[in-house]
Amino acid sequence: MIDLLTHGRDAYIRQAWSDAFTELSAADRAEALDPEDLDCLATAAYLVGDDAASADARTRAYQAFLQRGAPVRAAGSAIWLAFVLVEKRNREAEIAGWLARARRLLDEHAEDCVELGFLMCLGAWQQVGKGDLQGAHVAFAKAASMGERFGNADLTSLARHGAGRALLRLDHTAEGLACLDEAMVAVTAGEVGPIVAGVIYCSVISACHDIFDLGRAQEWTTALEGWCGAHPDIVPFRGPCLIRRSELLQLHGAWEQAGDEARRACERLAAPQDGPDAGSAFYQQAELFRLRGEFEQADEAYTKASRAGRRPQPGLALLRLAQGDTASADAAIRSALLEVRPGRLRASLLSAAVEIMLAGNDLPAARLAAEEIAQLAHSVGASLLRAVAAHAGGAVALASGDAEAAAGLLREAWREWRELNAPYEVARVRALIGVAYAALGDAEGARMEFDAALEVFEHLGAAPDAARVAAPLTPETPQPSGGLTGREVEVLRHIATGKTNRVIAGALAISEKTVARHVSNIFTKLDLPSRAAATAYAYEHKLL
Repeated sequence: MIDLLTHGRDAYIRQAWSDAFTELSAADRAEALDPEDLDCLATAAYLVGDDAASADARTRAYQAFLQRGAPVRAAGSAIWLAFVLVEKRNREAEIAGWLARARRLLDEHAEDCVELGFLMCLGAWQQVGKGDLQGAHVAFAKAASMGERFGNADLTSLARHGAGRALLRLDHTAEGLACLDEAMVAVTAGEVGPIVAGVIYCSVISACHDIFDLGRAQEWTTALEGWCGAHPDIVPFRGPCLIRRSELLQLHGAWEQAGDEARRACERLAAPQDGPDAGSAFYQQAELFRLRGEFEQADEAYTKASRAGRRPQPGLALLRLAQGDTASADAAIRSALLEVRPGRLRASLLSAAVEIMLAGNDLPAARLAAEEIAQLAHSVGASLLRAVAAHAGGAVALASGDAEAAAGLLREAWREWRELNAPYEVARVRALIGVAYAALGDAEGARMEFDAALEVFEHLGAAPDAARVAAPLTPETPQPSGGLTGREVEVLRHIATGKTNRVIAGALAISEKTVARHVSNIFTKLDLPSRAAATAYAYEHKLL
């Protein structure tokens, strides 16, 4: 038992959490641990994902401290137990009970201690939940001062991060971000414990997404990824990390990697399937399925997201639109807009609403949605919102028949999306610019925009968008059998004139790699062995 305990303590100090949990658990089975070791066992169990063992060890630590006559230490165990229960659903009464125990012990013994600061933090989060943001900020600030006085980095950083979140909700963005950045510096410097580090990482990244600060979200997501890599056996914070990483990879055009991360998040979070993180993981997976045209898989993933408590909008409405069910898409997006307050989710709903309402020929409603996005972009000032607002405004202007105004707004959106390194959104804007140029009589300019958009869609695997953009590029000719796309017909025509892949790439303004993929698809679909056979096929079916 002594060897197991020694090895367990050593593993805990080294932050080898799986080893610490295994060794301390074995020592505890041999002989009941002291309360200090039970607290260590509870922390290790939580970090490796055994919530039941963690709660059991922390409860026993609370009781053992009381038996020893150490009520303040017992209050600390109660506070940590409540702290890790906060992320669980339907545990509010249990959390309240543990906090009441801790508060009673600290009140009875009237000590000025670090435990009072942690209790103050948890109380402040409850104030946030009730909408008392100003009161919560005051409480967080007091807790941070207590952390500094006692030299406790966990308390200081946790409270400062809480104050930052409250300030953001109060629209004091610069002050709030300063608090969050300061808390994150303590985390990345390794000054805080693993539970607090994980909580702050995930919370700060979520806050950055809420205020559309993609630069910070990217920076802190990369830092979180590195932290998780340095602690490979930590479980609780990996799911949110994977979801955020998938979202950023999707934005930057790395869809295959984004899909891998979304799948891993679903696998990690699907076991309970009753938390918001599980719902977000399934929703992100559904989004990637939808964009690639894998509609059946998207439908299934949106359903799983809904079952886990994440409303599947606007993605599900856009899926129905892509499937041709405009009426269902319109009803779903209007219903969602009635329920969601201003913020990140409403911005994405409004963007989808513009697209859906234009498809349903409800120009006044689309214009109102675009105007609301523009107002939000003006008040927040984030580049992401500026891009969304210009994109929506350009689409509405185009539908209104003002191609000149549309071209200007869409070019503005193109610049913003390009600055954000968002290739899919850039391609979507360029497709609309092509429509605007065509309306202005610039056929050559329109074709260049369509070509550029099509190449990106094909590279990403955005099949529905690629098919939509390819349509105006393909002259009306008898279609061959075999289900070739419009672009593949175009490539086949060039093959039949004896052009190499490199020459075809130059003629169509696409990459040689994309041409090679089209050639391979043509040979497979038409069961052709060679370019000569493809040439014969093109002449036989009068494609030239």
